[in-house]
Amino acid sequence: MNVLMINHFPLDGSGSGTYTRNIAVHLQKKGHKVCIIMPENTKSFSPVPDVSIIPVYFQHTEVIEGMLPFNFPCFTTHPRSTMTFADLDEEQLDMYLSAFRSAVNQAVREFKPDIIHGQHIWLLSWLAIETGVPYVVTAHGTDLMGYKKWERFRKYADETAQGAKRIITISNDNNDLVGELFPTCADKAIFMQNGYDTERFYPAPVPREEIEKMISGILGKPIKLKEKLLSFVGKLAHFKGIDIMIEALRMYEEKYPGEVTAFIAGDGELATALKKQAKDSNLSDLYFLGHLDSTQLRKLYSTADVSLVPSRREPFGLVAIEALACGCPVIATNQGGLTDIINDDVGTLVNVEDAEDLAKAIHKELHYPDRAQRGKNAAKYALDNYAQGSLMETLIGIYNS
Repeated sequence: MNVLMINHFPLDGSGSGTYTRNIAVHLQKKGHKVCIIMPENTKSFSPVPDVSIIPVYFQHTEVIEGMLPFNFPCFTTHPRSTMTFADLDEEQLDMYLSAFRSAVNQAVREFKPDIIHGQHIWLLSWLAIETGVPYVVTAHGTDLMGYKKWERFRKYADETAQGAKRIITISNDNNDLVGELFPTCADKAIFMQNGYDTERFYPAPVPREEIEKMISGILGKPIKLKEKLLSFVGKLAHFKGIDIMIEALRMYEEKYPGEVTAFIAGDGELATALKKQAKDSNLSDLYFLGHLDSTQLRKLYSTADVSLVPSRREPFGLVAIEALACGCPVIATNQGGLTDIINDDVGTLVNVEDAEDLAKAIHKELHYPDRAQRGKNAAKYALDNYAQGSLMETLIGIYNS
């Protein structure tokens, strides 16, 4: 089978990008051919072995021939772009659609896909309608947020949903929201959870000295770790609830001073504001690391005592799965897709917007009676339930339905 995948984002720096890469790798392993169309703003992006990639280039820090004269738009933010779809003027929107239409037509002409798999019920998946090739689309959640916020783009999303063979939803909450926003297409929705790449995320604890060296290198200054380590990984956007996490850490430090070092890995539009909040809260042992690659994340997750996912509403929460896969228990909020993932054996669910509840959960997890066994439980749970390879037959069945 020839599968054309289209994404609104590069293959790193977003959950949908990771999702696309994971699926492409595992489709190729099963003997299928894959081509990916995606935006990029650098020529040095990481390739996917044996997968064709057609990038559409955007302006950022490099001058690239044929690039569009603006950065790629996002629903919220991305480590390499803070431009949103709402920022596109009509001329830019026309340029955006025209560039991707050319890429899609090229792929249809040269790659001859049997199926198109669009990421997000949004603009680029809408282009699949014109090709006449059957397509499925995955609702990742941020597209549904965009639908609610921006009436200007709803016609594209409505027509995308109407023309799709199937709409893949990644959590029960996500599935309910698709039914709410696209009621005439609710019968097309099919729930298939996300998976993670077992070759990238697995327990790999390293000596604390190595983590200190890695972090010191990232920050450009020496650091000394405290007894307990906390991590957050994700885009620095409002819906991720990082401001609540910082307030919880302030409360925790006030009650248990000098016990915890915390790391925030990721970037985005709120970076400056969150750093100011951390400084104003006197959190000298909270470090902003920026975007990390999968090797660095594996080391961080494998060494951290707990990973935090304090989202206000998380469509799925792939970072929670990746942390669990590395043997790191997770504290997450009791909203959205996270409730499908986290249970008492592998972590703790807390109330949204509740810094005090989060601080209490941090203490509970950091002082859990048998943390080593809890970490083993987390890794086994992720492997047993979310390994990408074990989910591929379900996806191929959706393609063929």
